[in-house]
Formats: sequence, C-alpha cells, structure tokens
Amino acid sequence: MTYRYTSVPDLDAALGMIVLQADETLEGDMRAILPTDVMLYVSRIQSGDNVTPDSLAAMENHLATSAGLLPKAARFASIGYGCTSDAAEIGSDRVADCIRHAASSPHVTNPLAALIKACDALGATRLALLSPYVAEVSAKLRTALDDVGIATPVFGSFDEAEEAKVVRIDAQSITDAALDLARQGKVDAVFLSCTNLRTLDVIDKIETAAGIPCLSSNQVLGWDMARAAGTKANVPGRLGKI
Repeated sequence: MTYRYTSVPDLDAALGMIVLQADETLEGDMRAILPTDVMLYVSRIQSGDNVTPDSLAAMENHLATSAGLLPKAARFASIGYGCTSDAAEIGSDRVADCIRHAASSPHVTNPLAALIKACDALGATRLALLSPYVAEVSAKLRTALDDVGIATPVFGSFDEAEEAKVVRIDAQSITDAALDLARQGKVDAVFLSCTNLRTLDVIDKIETAAGIPCLSSNQVLGWDMARAAGTKANVPGRLGKI
C-alpha cells in the first residue's frame, strides 16, 4: 500500500526533560509553564524511594541511558534534568556531560543551574531556603550555592526522606514554612527546593506576603529552558516578568 508523509511540528525548538521515576509533579508543572505549541519530550530515570546521598549519587549511572531514550529526530533547544539535589550531589557539569553522551543539545540545565541564573537576574545573593529533605541532602545543596556566592543564611526543612510523602506536603504547609523563613533574616529571595514539591500555585501568595521574590525548582527550570528555546513561558512570580 502507498502512503504519504504529513507535516510535523517544528522540532528545532523542542525541549527534553529527564524526570525522576518517583516524581509526580515536574512534568505537569512544565506543561503548565510552557506554551502549548512547544514540543516537550519526557524521559524517566530510575530513582530510589528515599532521597539520600547514596541514592542521588547512583542516578549518575542512569543519566546517559535516560537521555538516550529521548526522540532522536528532535533537535533539542534545551534538555533539563529534573533533580535539584542530584545536581548538587554530582555537579551540574557532570550532569551535562552524562546527558550529552547520549543526546545532543546546546543547552543542558537543571534546577540548581537555573536557580543560579535566576538569582543573577534578580540580583539575589542571600536566600531563605526551604527543603523537604533530610539534613545531609540539604547540606550539599547549600554548599553548592555557597560555592558560587549565594548564601543561605536562613534555612528550614521538613526533614522528609521518602519521596512519596514529599509530593503530598500541602500548599498551606509550604506557604507557612516559607513565610516563617522569610521573616527570620535579611534575605533577597525565598527558594523552595525540590521538583516533586508542589510549589507553582503558592509562589505569588508567598511573594505578596513576604515582599520578596519566591523561587522554586520547577519555576526556575521552566524559565531557563524557555529562554533557551526563545519562547515566552507562563512563569509565576517576579521571575516571570524578567
């Protein structure tokens, strides 16, 4: 039988995402942030039920395999790796190297790298940082930020190790904790860490009450990837006005 090809969406500005197996939040948030005409392709990476330095380090071994499962026909304007804590654990450069081993893109990012760019854009050098995770995981992130001149003088955590529980922390708990931290010291912005934490709907409320920018892992990642693709994204908060 004969057939004809149909036209396909322009794949020159496609975006690729590598999402943790346990993550229930990031993919939906990215689709809410990005315009509907942007092609977003998602691959998953094996991840542990509990978030520990060891489980984070182990994901390095699976990054290239996950990146290799993204469509070969797409020409990715950006590929994002959806794990803030793992980017801190193994380093943004190593994340990019692993991904580029199997998928091509001029722009490879992650929430930590995107946060650093967002802080630069906002002129923020002192953060109130809210993490859902246990102390040893949070400490690595704070060190990674300190290494690039971003201090976290105010810090709070829900001290939760189990990923399935992190995603179910409710909006009021996140808002209350963020505002409590914002009131504790002189900071330029609040950062809500973790791609599995449901943050998009609370950012504007926190900014209004705290009077300073509120950033989150998914928000900064979507902002960074959209800029790389040359498209306008639906980014909540003051960051979306930049």
